[in-house]
Amino acid sequence: MSDPSALPSHLEEAHRRLAAGAAQILPEGGLAEKLAAADRAGRPLRVKHGIDPSGTELTIGHAVVLRKLRQFQDLGHLVVLVVGDFTGMVGDPSGQSITRRQLTAAQTEANSATYLDQLMRVLDPDRIEVRRNSEWLAGMTLADVVRETAVLTVAQLLERDDFAKRFAAHQPISLSEFLYPFLQGYDSVAIEADIELGGTDQTYNLLVGRDLQRAHGQVQQVVLTLPLLEGLDGVQKMSKSLGNYVAIAEPAAEQFGKLMSIPDPLVARYATLATDLGPDEVAGIERAIAQGGSGANAAKRQVARAIVALYHPDPAAEQAEAAFNQVFQRREIPTDVPEVRLPDGDPVHLPAVLRAAGLVPSTSQARRQLADGAVRVDGTRLGPDTLDLPRADLVGRVVQVGRRHAARLID
Repeated sequence: MSDPSALPSHLEEAHRRLAAGAAQILPEGGLAEKLAAADRAGRPLRVKHGIDPSGTELTIGHAVVLRKLRQFQDLGHLVVLVVGDFTGMVGDPSGQSITRRQLTAAQTEANSATYLDQLMRVLDPDRIEVRRNSEWLAGMTLADVVRETAVLTVAQLLERDDFAKRFAAHQPISLSEFLYPFLQGYDSVAIEADIELGGTDQTYNLLVGRDLQRAHGQVQQVVLTLPLLEGLDGVQKMSKSLGNYVAIAEPAAEQFGKLMSIPDPLVARYATLATDLGPDEVAGIERAIAQGGSGANAAKRQVARAIVALYHPDPAAEQAEAAFNQVFQRREIPTDVPEVRLPDGDPVHLPAVLRAAGLVPSTSQARRQLADGAVRVDGTRLGPDTLDLPRADLVGRVVQVGRRHAARLID
């Protein structure tokens, strides 16, 4: 039953909801067949998603897939999260122009622990199965690997866009990177996945899972991919390494302020991929953005509030907007800021203070911000040559770098 319109009404509605926003569903009609088969068998679908523990923060870009997983859960299906504690030590080459840094077992374990805490902000813990792929990959012998990889060919691997580009440019591709799609694909065999979700950059790896399942005599999984969310710069994929991200665990005010910096052409895309707003609401946002002016600003605020509300309880979104207005519209001094102790000495070297407070990544960046007139103390802009200030001029004052980063200095 590959035609969704031929499904019973409750399954047709489930299909419509699950297919909404998907970039691809492979094979065509596969999702309808899976839903019908699970309904006949009276069992939930096993919906797989792999977590690459390469960092410590999940972003609203990651949440595009997570929120689709939650839709499967809300319809009664089981999400199987595969923590790549073994594959994390290899490094996913997807989208990479250079060989990825390999992580240690301790690093992958620490990162995955923080990931799981954040995942539960989106997923239902009662409909989840968490597995670590070291369970089945760490015990493989070389003979096992040789036998399993016979399913794949070098020609197949070089069909991948990132591998093809690196090969053509004579850039190195490690053998471990060639093995990564096999390792991720074998996860689907080990957990007997019905469906696997991922970003569009994962399509190749997800299809390898189908090949390996077929070789093992399993019913092949359906692949459902979702678009990649551009970061705040409006160009690159959202990434912590690029600094263009909004983390799902960030304070509400920080999230709101970042989201208000989204380029206007991306606002409707964020509304579609990162909120629960319906199609009619998204269409209204598109019209408001196209018209510009105060309506466009109101539309951007609507999207920012909707995203913040997903990760923070009421009334955090409204409070975050009020804090934004205080700093950005009325240009008042922010009050709800962390306190940072001044270093010893008098006078105080301001670039070192800004770096120690976490307001800039380095003292050289602090000097650039001062030179650009981006540093204020209690709302007063500092001159470009202000590198040292008397201690008494800083104690109890709020220092700001730009509009979103501030701290109160204490003795």
